[in-house]
Amino acid sequence: MSSRTSATNALPQSRVLLLATATGLIVASNYYAQPLLELLAGVFEVSAGQAGWVVTVAQLAYAIGLLLIVPLGDRLERRRLIVGLFVLAAVGLAISASAGDLPQLLIGTALSGLSAVAAQVIIPHAATLAAPEQRGRVVGTIMAGLLLGILLARTASGVLAGIGSWHTIYSVACVALLLLAVALAKLLPAHQPTATLSYPRLIGSVLALLRDEPLLRRRSLLGGLLFAGFSVFWTPLAFLLSGPAYGYSIATIGLFGLVGAAGALAASRAGRLSDRGHGRWVAGGGLVMLLLSWLVLVLAPVSLAALIIGVLLLDIAVQAVHINNQSVIYQLDEGARSRITSAYMTCYFIGGASGSALGTTAWTQYGWNGVCAVGGLLAMLGLGVFFVPVRRRR
Repeated sequence: MSSRTSATNALPQSRVLLLATATGLIVASNYYAQPLLELLAGVFEVSAGQAGWVVTVAQLAYAIGLLLIVPLGDRLERRRLIVGLFVLAAVGLAISASAGDLPQLLIGTALSGLSAVAAQVIIPHAATLAAPEQRGRVVGTIMAGLLLGILLARTASGVLAGIGSWHTIYSVACVALLLLAVALAKLLPAHQPTATLSYPRLIGSVLALLRDEPLLRRRSLLGGLLFAGFSVFWTPLAFLLSGPAYGYSIATIGLFGLVGAAGALAASRAGRLSDRGHGRWVAGGGLVMLLLSWLVLVLAPVSLAALIIGVLLLDIAVQAVHINNQSVIYQLDEGARSRITSAYMTCYFIGGASGSALGTTAWTQYGWNGVCAVGGLLAMLGLGVFFVPVRRRR
């Protein structure tokens, strides 16, 4: 049986769509708070900076999970690992849904953020099952689901908060993850591990991959800068939209996730272009577009059109470069894809957590111009990292 036929039988399109949906919904749990930050600050009687820690804690917990949990995808049976993480994430959402103060919300957020790394076990699992010539397209489809989850989380959160309260989204998401856990347990193909390393050596091998693979280091740093810029924008956006410039309600703020979701449409296309050997053009063009987006977003406080155009440019750029990064690094070592994912995505979400903190601080100290200055600087650093030649491993 050919590898292509085997991959097609193992991972039909219906299961790719299931994995994309599951990936999007579990990662979404890290972003429900973003359009609610102004409301949460008032409910818990804390400052905007303190409320912003809900987003930062989610991303830090995710980064920890990427380093400590995702490598287990090369050691444990992946289906059981994925299902277990979905159940644990649902428990975290239940804690958040019942939170009566900010510390309890942070505890629930940390648990759901830690468990949301199931998404990064799903991605290399799908890449392993896909035929080589289809890998970029499959990863692109699942990453489109991931980005849609990140962006539409804001829309769902804002709308449900408008209908009920800020607790509502966490309760609904908890039930959704439990239902998905059942579906994945029944439909997700099993995968027997290839690594036999002990857990300490498994984690150590993640750091060894970063040490030994210059291309992985380069793309991991680029990914961190990429997601830092993404978070610099999206974390303080709620403060801009709810402030004097626009005065929007929580539900309306959430609808901006629909605008950003258009960037997810670039995912499959970016994957296909990478499959055809145009990956460098995808990444380079995406980084130029990212810098351009910040030049447009400077006008956001006085122009709704500039805000919408800037959001589209930023999200398309981030997704295109991210997909290309993953397409490139998955070619390094087929037997270590979970650990490669762990190395890359740990850097990616450390960047995201740093970006959330930088975005909130920039907004508090310097307003929207400060946010755009930080975002533009990160985009320029990304261009520098991408175009500096890589020293090949001997």
